[in-house]
Amino acid sequence: MINFRRIIGISTILISNNILAQDTTSSPLDCVIVTSQYKPQSLKNSVYQVKVINEQRIKLSGATNIQQVMNSQLGFRFSNDNFLGTDVQLNGMSGRNVKILLDGVPVLDRFDARVSLSQIDINTIERIEIVEGPMSVSFGTDAMAGVINIITKKNNLNTLSISAKAQEETSGKEYYPFSYKGVHAQSINIAVNKNNIYFNAGGSHNAFDGFGGDKYGRGKDWLPKEQYFGNAKIGYKKNKLDIYYRIDGMVETIKDRNTINIDLDAKFAVSKDQQYTSNRLMHQVQSNYRFTEKINLSSIFAYTNFSRATVTDNRDFIKGTITKGTLAGEQDVSKLNSFNFKNTLQYTLSPKLSIQTGLEINYEKASGERIVATPSINDFGLFISSEYKPTNKINIRPGLRFQNNSLYKAPPVIPSINTKFALSKAIDLRLSYGYGFRAPVLRELFFEFIDVNHNIVGNKNLKAENSNSFNGSLNWSVSKLKKAKINFTLNGFYNDFKNQITLIENKNIPTQFIYANVDKKTTKGFSIENRIIAKNIDASIGFNYTGLQEVYDDSTYKNYKGNFYWTPELNSNVIYNIKKIKSSFGLFYKLVGNKPALSFDPTRREPGLFVTNTSAYHLADFTITTNANKNFTVNAGVKNLFDVTAVNSTTRVSSNVSHTSAGALSINYGRSYFIGLNYQWNKK
Repeated sequence: MINFRRIIGISTILISNNILAQDTTSSPLDCVIVTSQYKPQSLKNSVYQVKVINEQRIKLSGATNIQQVMNSQLGFRFSNDNFLGTDVQLNGMSGRNVKILLDGVPVLDRFDARVSLSQIDINTIERIEIVEGPMSVSFGTDAMAGVINIITKKNNLNTLSISAKAQEETSGKEYYPFSYKGVHAQSINIAVNKNNIYFNAGGSHNAFDGFGGDKYGRGKDWLPKEQYFGNAKIGYKKNKLDIYYRIDGMVETIKDRNTINIDLDAKFAVSKDQQYTSNRLMHQVQSNYRFTEKINLSSIFAYTNFSRATVTDNRDFIKGTITKGTLAGEQDVSKLNSFNFKNTLQYTLSPKLSIQTGLEINYEKASGERIVATPSINDFGLFISSEYKPTNKINIRPGLRFQNNSLYKAPPVIPSINTKFALSKAIDLRLSYGYGFRAPVLRELFFEFIDVNHNIVGNKNLKAENSNSFNGSLNWSVSKLKKAKINFTLNGFYNDFKNQITLIENKNIPTQFIYANVDKKTTKGFSIENRIIAKNIDASIGFNYTGLQEVYDDSTYKNYKGNFYWTPELNSNVIYNIKKIKSSFGLFYKLVGNKPALSFDPTRREPGLFVTNTSAYHLADFTITTNANKNFTVNAGVKNLFDVTAVNSTTRVSSNVSHTSAGALSINYGRSYFIGLNYQWNKK
C-alpha cells in the first residue's frame, strides 16, 4: 500500500533543504509563450494556464522521443503498442481529444492513438507548450482536452552554427556498441542567419533492436524499430514581414519476427514475419505581416502525406522458402493526406481591447485495403475572439467558432470564455469555460486493422462528440524572498462529454474491438504543483487526482452507473546546477497510481462491464550533463531507476498487444543506462 502522505512529506523536506542558502534567479513565469496568444507574452500575463517544458529540460532528460520527456508531467498517462504506437491521456481524457501541433500546425496521425508523439525528431525541439482545457474555438476539433504545441528551434542570431549528437543506450541489460542490441541515436544540424535570410537543415537516426524474445531473437516483447528524420527550413525576416517554408520527413520501420512454430518429428518449422514501414512528409508555409502596430496578419498553409506499408512473409525453415502472405491486410499500403489552412487577423483597438478573427480549413483523405472505400472529410471554421482589459487586473477573453463538417452537423456556434484576475501582485486567478465539438475522423469511421495481434474495426454509425468543460487555476508567485522564488499552482477541472468515441470490446465478437459512443463520460479532479527556483536549483513537487465516470446504454452493455473511479499521481523534478564544474544534475520522478476502469468481460455468466484495475508503479530517471570544453557536452544517466517492466492489471485493453486480457501490462524494457556526446560550434 502506497503511503501518499509520507511521499509528499519527504519530497517537500528534500526540496526545502536543497534551496537553503541559494541566491535568487529568474521566475518560472518569466518565459515567453506563443500558443493561442495574440502576441508572444509571458506566462504570467497569459489568460490561459500554460505549462512549458524548456530546452534545458529536454536536453537533460537524454530522451530519444517526446514521451520520455513528458513521462514525469502531471496529468499525462501514456500507453504503448508495438504496432499502433504511443497514445496519451490528459486528465483522464483520451489522446484523440488532445490536439498535437508542430509550430502551430496540426500533426497527422494515422491511428486513433497519437503516434506522432514518437515520430517527431526531438533534436529539432526548442520547447513544448501545453495548454490544458478546451481550445475548440481557436483550434477546432480534437482540442477539447487541450493542446500540445511542439515548437522547433530558431536561429535568431546572425551566425553560422553546426551541432551534432551521438547517444548510446542499453535496453535493460541488453546492449551491443553502436548497432544491434540497445538504442543508438545520432543527429546533425546546420543553421545560418545572414542578411535577413535564415536557413537550417538537419537529420537524425534512431535505431532500437527491440527487447526480450527467445534464443533466436524472435517474439520480442518490444519490437525492433528504426527511424530516419530529415528537415529543412528557409525563411526571410525583415521589418514587418516574416515568412518561411519548412519540410519535415520521417521514415519508420518496425519489424515483427514471430516465434517459430516447431515440430521436429514432423519436420515442421514455420514462422510469419511482418514489416511495417511508415512515411510522413509534411510541408508548411507560414507568414506573419504587421501592417501597423495595431494590425497583424498570420497565415499557415500545410500539406501532409502519410503512408504505412505492411509486408508479410511466411517462412519455412525446413524447406528454406519464403512466400508472401495472402490473408486480408498482410500486403497493404494505407495512405492519408491532409491539407490545413489558417488565416488569423488581429486588431488592437485600444490598450484595453483587442480582437482576433480567423478562418480555418482542414481536409483529410484516406485510402488502402484496411480502409473502406476512399473516404474524405473536411472542416470549415470561422472564429472570432476578443481580449478585454477593463483594468490592469482583469482580462476577459470570450470567443465564438462557427463550424461546418462535411459528414456531421455541427452546433450553430461553439462558445468559450477565459478570464484572468490579478487578485494581487503575487496571486492570479484564471477561470474558463468551453464547449467542445468533435466529429469522428476517418480512422474511427472506416479503418480496419486485423492481424494476429489486433482486430480493430471502424464504425460508420458513430455520433459526433460534444462536451462542456470548466477549468480553474489559482497561481501564487512569491518573488520577494532573498534566497529563492516560489510558485504555487492549484488547478481544478470538470469535463462532461456526451457520445465520446472510444474503443470497446464487441459483445458479439469477444476478440474484436470496435469504435463506439459512450453515452456519457465525466472527468473531474485537481492538481497541486509547487515550484522553487534559486541560484543553482529548480525543483518542483506536484499531486494530481483524477476521477472518471462512464455511463453506457443498458441495452448494449450491462454496467455499474454513477460511480467515479479515481487515479492519483505524484511527481517531483529536481535540476541542480554546479557552475564551478559546468554540470547539471536532474532527478525526474513520477508515481502513477492505481487506475480503476470499466472493462467488458465476455467470459462471465452474464457478460457486461465490470470494475477492473491497473496497479500503481514508479518511474524515475537520473541524468548528468557536463561541459567537457567550449564545444563538447557529455550527457549520461540512468532511466527507469526502479526497473519497472510490467504491472499487474485486470483491465482488458486493446491498445497494447501484450495485454488483451487480465495479467501483466508492459510498461518499459527495464532499467537502462545511456551516455551521449554533443557538439556545438558557432561563428559570427
